[in-house]
Amino acid sequence: MKSSRITSYNVLKAVRFRFPWLRHVFADGGYAGDKLRDALKAHGSWTIEIIKRSDTAKGFVLLPRRWVVERTFAWLGRCRRLAKDWEKTIESSTAWAHIASIRMLARRTARYCYA
Repeated sequence: MKSSRITSYNVLKAVRFRFPWLRHVFADGGYAGDKLRDALKAHGSWTIEIIKRSDTAKGFVLLPRRWVVERTFAWLGRCRRLAKDWEKTIESSTAWAHIASIRMLARRTARYCYA
């Protein structure tokens, strides 16, 4: 978990550069510490919302916003190239994730164009 928090700092840095208009971040309960908040302050005026699971809830409880991320990972996991980590470099893995996203977007757009 510690490495993912360190990586989140690098991700936020890249996101700030590529998408400067974003102002709000949703994070899992594992990121509730001060490190992520400090990283957000270092990269500008971001607000953060921690999505935590209730300790009193029994059974399955749908958490707000969390399903969006899980759904996206499931869609990307349907791409054979991304189902297993075949790539040797991070750049190659990132490129294949972008290609899979472009493919999903193109298919969704084509569905509306020809419907």
